[in-house]
Amino acid sequence: MGRPSQETAVNKPILFHQSLSIANSLGQLDVLRVMRCITFVVPLLLVWVSLHPFPDLGDAGIINDREGGRLAATYITLGVLSLAAFALTVHRNLKAFRSLLTPIFMVFVGWMCINTLCSQDFGISAQRLLLTAYVMALAASLVLLPETQVELDRWLSAAALILLGLCYLGILLAPSLSMHLSSDIVEPHLAGNWRGTFGHKNAAAPIMAMLVYVGLYLVSRRAIVSGLAIGILAGTFLIFSGGKSATALCVLALLLSYPIVAAKSLLVRASLCFLPLIAINVLSVGSVYSDGLAAIVKLLPVDSSFTGRTDIWEFAIASLNLRPLLGYGFAAFWGTDAIENLVQNDQIEWATTAAHSHNGYLDTALTIGYPGLALIAAIFVFAPLRNFSVAIQSGNDGRLSKLFLRIWLFGIYLSSMESFFLDRADAIWFTFQICFPSRGGCLVLM
Repeated sequence: MGRPSQETAVNKPILFHQSLSIANSLGQLDVLRVMRCITFVVPLLLVWVSLHPFPDLGDAGIINDREGGRLAATYITLGVLSLAAFALTVHRNLKAFRSLLTPIFMVFVGWMCINTLCSQDFGISAQRLLLTAYVMALAASLVLLPETQVELDRWLSAAALILLGLCYLGILLAPSLSMHLSSDIVEPHLAGNWRGTFGHKNAAAPIMAMLVYVGLYLVSRRAIVSGLAIGILAGTFLIFSGGKSATALCVLALLLSYPIVAAKSLLVRASLCFLPLIAINVLSVGSVYSDGLAAIVKLLPVDSSFTGRTDIWEFAIASLNLRPLLGYGFAAFWGTDAIENLVQNDQIEWATTAAHSHNGYLDTALTIGYPGLALIAAIFVFAPLRNFSVAIQSGNDGRLSKLFLRIWLFGIYLSSMESFFLDRADAIWFTFQICFPSRGGCLVLM
């Protein structure tokens, strides 16, 4: 055999030094940081995009596939991610997690257990409560994963841009799976409205509204390019989705956020936040209770039936009056035997295909009773405003607190027209949860 060529002999030291350089780079790589980044971005995309994106609404089987046909995969994936997120952040944020264990929250946990045991369908309630617990634990851990605000900005930008990219690619490359069509089995009248990866424009529009706030936040943090891209893309998608309620409430929450932040008194802040919320519910669901309010609504430049919601509200209220204390059981009313029995008596056939009552407060009372509604209001409606004030006084970054305030404000208003409270892995519910300042001034759930 011949001797190695001079070129080969020279290349060996070069390759050796390159290998050492790569090994050193890998050794310097912050593995925990990479894991935290992945554990932040992946759950956001998993919930936003879901395990079954771009559903075909022309498929008749989708009506009976409300869980997406992937229950086991959903439970396992979210369960593993919630454990991973908790494990990666608990050592640095034990105080923040302890701030979640308020007396009112522990009463809420107890009430949910009692309600599930007394449910009209224990199996469904127990199963869905487990998934809800996974999602709440994941949301509580998610915002604690970044060690710096710069990390939060970058990771949030990445997740938002990936979601928007998928939605726009769907519109461009697969419009039949990204837009409502006249051939849809349910609601063919929505033809032309954009929905992207989501199953309905009423799911897409609120997420886009929240991403508009994310874009504004990033611009305020001098992430001009990503912030403008997210804000413009999300705002455009929101308009073409045809989500009138989400668009109007997005603007309302944005405008109200400025005087709320400027106000020094908690009472003034509460008035600014809750008077519009009361007015929206009085004029919407209240119009079902009162002929006088119904007459006032007819004078307003809005659809007095709220696009057919009044019929659903009437049926939901009548059903609630039969079980006001415990309700029908957590997530055990719409689409279950309980509603079928009521429909058989009242001859309301359309109720068997309804997914919810289009009002989060009414839906909450319907499933976990008036005590459950009071607890939800205390935890997710009233307490966050107090916690926002604590966060501001504690010296937290005002721009981040303002982002969370806007998403929370938008969420409590949207709940007057849509139902997402405690809705398992619902994208709106998940995004809404992660935006609560804690009692200790740390920006976490509750």
